[in-house]
Amino acid sequence: QVQLVESGGGLVQAGDSLRLSCAASGRTFRNYAMGWFRQAPGKERDFVATINWSGGITDYAGSVKGRFTISRNNANNTVYLQMNSLKPEDTAVYYCAARSQFGYSAKISDYDYWGQGTQVTVSS
Repeated sequence: QVQLVESGGGLVQAGDSLRLSCAASGRTFRNYAMGWFRQAPGKERDFVATINWSGGITDYAGSVKGRFTISRNNANNTVYLQMNSLKPEDTAVYYCAARSQFGYSAKISDYDYWGQGTQVTVSS
C-alpha cells in the first residue's frame, strides 16, 4: 500500500503561481511512477503530468505544457507540480497518483493509488 497526501492548493489570481506537493508513505517511493490529474466541477478527471521513477522522463497534457513542471525527490518521498501562469480554466481538484511501474503513463487506469485531492481555484 502507498498513502498519498497532497498539499499546496489554494485561491490565486490569473497569472499567479502555485506549487503542489504530494507526500508518499508506505512502500518504496522510487519504485513508482507518479502522476498528477485534475477534475473540474461537472467534468471527468483528466491527465495533467507524469514522471517516471527516476525523474528523468516527464510528459504533460497539451493544455499545461510550458506552464507546469512535474518533479520528484526520491530522498524525501515527494512529487511536486509547479504551476505557473495559472488560468481560470486550471481551476479543479488536483490529485496525485502512484503507478506500480517504473515507466510513466497518462492513463488514469494505469494508476494504483490516489490521494484525496487538493483544490486549486484561479480567479480572473
